[in-house]
Amino acid sequence: MAQRFGFALEATDGAARKGVISTPRGEIRTPAFMPVGTAATVKAMLPGSVRETGADILLGNTYHLMLRPTAERIARLGGLHRFMNWERPILTDSGGFQVMSLASLRKLTEEGVRFSSHIDGSKHMLSPERSMEIQKLLGSDIVMCFDECPALPATEAEVAKSMALSMRWAQRSRDAFGDRPGHALFGIMQGGVTRDLREESAKALTAIGFDGYAVGGLAVGEGQEAMFGVLDYAPGFLPQDKPRYLMGVGKPDDIVGAVQRGIDMMDCVLPSRSGRTGQAWTRRGQVNIKNARHMDDPRPLDDDCTCPACRGYSRAYLHHVFKAQEMISGMLLTWHNLHYYQERSP
Repeated sequence: MAQRFGFALEATDGAARKGVISTPRGEIRTPAFMPVGTAATVKAMLPGSVRETGADILLGNTYHLMLRPTAERIARLGGLHRFMNWERPILTDSGGFQVMSLASLRKLTEEGVRFSSHIDGSKHMLSPERSMEIQKLLGSDIVMCFDECPALPATEAEVAKSMALSMRWAQRSRDAFGDRPGHALFGIMQGGVTRDLREESAKALTAIGFDGYAVGGLAVGEGQEAMFGVLDYAPGFLPQDKPRYLMGVGKPDDIVGAVQRGIDMMDCVLPSRSGRTGQAWTRRGQVNIKNARHMDDPRPLDDDCTCPACRGYSRAYLHHVFKAQEMISGMLLTWHNLHYYQERSP
């Protein structure tokens, strides 16, 4: 893997951008929506099927994989790409958000976070250095620095304290990551919905120097209006020649609004989670396939969609297999939703 990581900005339309991220495992066309493969799988999908939707990159999760099956086991088995049969780029998040939201008995210190696993109660420590080690064992193409995402509601003083800690952890992440040609490290901007804190965070990150930059701490309950308010200025604080990643977003109109404001990469569990619960995203709005009105409907979910669910199956069939609790129901709707997200990417 001699090729280095790179980003080429090809066109702009206002704040919106089109470009290409280059990696040894292939190009990532931006704006890019990344399907979430939390535990080394996109739920209800085969890797080849995910690729057929148009996805250039998947997201994996440090927290979940460190607990089960462990990063060390994945490394012994040839790395995450081989383990999950996905040879294209993989981005792994640092585990910070999951530690704060899923783990129990957390103790946050300058060193990192000590916590108990939500799976079996086992004790663990996650620090910037350990997060970098895990992501190296996994073989991630894009590594996220370790940060703290404060729970809401939080005061401005609490957000400021958390942001400052995240910036110190960003420097430690940079130091621990080292020089790894072909692999990239992204910094994560924090600062809540306060402009001055966002600008301070961006200055700290650019002084350290990263291969790309994420806007973190959004899509955590602040609402779309507040999120867009931050995105009206926050991307402009970041280098123009590096990719920008909005973490954990979102609904189709969230994605469109983010791209219009200068975001290049996004991820969200929503299309797969919605598919497993009978919710489909279409050009004419959401469809709840469990509703009785679809029982005798011979039409596809979306007349203009070319995904396998729409090409081969009626709403009546999809309604039936959901009511019968057949596995194919979640598979087909997840495929449709991921196809929709990729096809409708701005």
